Amino acid sequence: MLQPFDVDPVLVEVVRDGLVESVHHGRVAVTGPDGALLASVGDPDALVYPRSSSKPLQATGMLRAGLDLDGELLALTCASHSGEPFHLEAVTRILALAGLDETALQDPEDWPLDEVAKEDLLRSGGSRSRLAMNCSGKHAGMLLTAVQTGADTATYLASDNPVQRAVEDALADLTGETPVGPAVDGCGAPLWAVSLTGLARAFGRIALGAGTAEARVAAAVRAHPEYVSGTRRDELALHRGLPGVVAKAGAESVYVVGLPDGRGVALKIDDGSTRGRAVAMAGVLQRLGLEADVLTEQASVPVLGGGRPVGEVRPYAPTLGGIGA
Repeated sequence: MLQPFDVDPVLVEVVRDGLVESVHHGRVAVTGPDGALLASVGDPDALVYPRSSSKPLQATGMLRAGLDLDGELLALTCASHSGEPFHLEAVTRILALAGLDETALQDPEDWPLDEVAKEDLLRSGGSRSRLAMNCSGKHAGMLLTAVQTGADTATYLASDNPVQRAVEDALADLTGETPVGPAVDGCGAPLWAVSLTGLARAFGRIALGAGTAEARVAAAVRAHPEYVSGTRRDELALHRGLPGVVAKAGAESVYVVGLPDGRGVALKIDDGSTRGRAVAMAGVLQRLGLEADVLTEQASVPVLGGGRPVGEVRPYAPTLGGIGA
């Protein structure tokens, strides 16, 4: 069973006119190139659901099973995409490679995550769809894996389907743990619980290109980060501002980053608020000695009053002081 949250340390504070108005508690795990735990905040071994941060691991499992896909289409299988037109076109291309169309997808119908794309869809008289749902790239990849390996496409989300068994095996191998589950993710796919340490270790291995499949995933994400998120997302800014990283956020404020040298960083904001996710990660990466304009920008988000900055959302220095330098 999942462990209940104890009172984890404060990772992020929200300051308005000099007063701390709110705080976000959470956990952090940092692993080295060998996968060993280097630093942590809170309990790094408590189980969490990775949610969509597990997608690069799932893509690795698909490749190991026999998926033949690279470039922007492989990046899209790792995505919680924004539902922009180029995302939807690329999902359609993956399905076409499988000889399928949108009706084969078993993710729920949804609006695009991107507000501009959603507004454009509404103006044109469009509606929710499985294609626009942010996990449709992963689902299309799973369907293509099933077709290319001879697995049943009608049951591609079943935990005993060969596609999902391959994903589970990859998750266990990359994290170095025995995943707990399965539960059901928001998109309907099997969801396995692992520790933050395991997640950090897995992303370090992917970023290092520890195996052929891992290297293919890392190359796709680095070359096409806009397909992994969207053109207006903080993850894209991190990928472009800190070359060589492999980063993926998940629901309920999970965030994992693999560094080119094989280190991994995984964090979870206890309350699930996305407000503190990028801020906390930027603070941790700065403590690890990384310097980049994007980290400076993401480590301080303005708090507004009357339309002007009157404070900031920022990493909580006393907690993060034990990480890195």
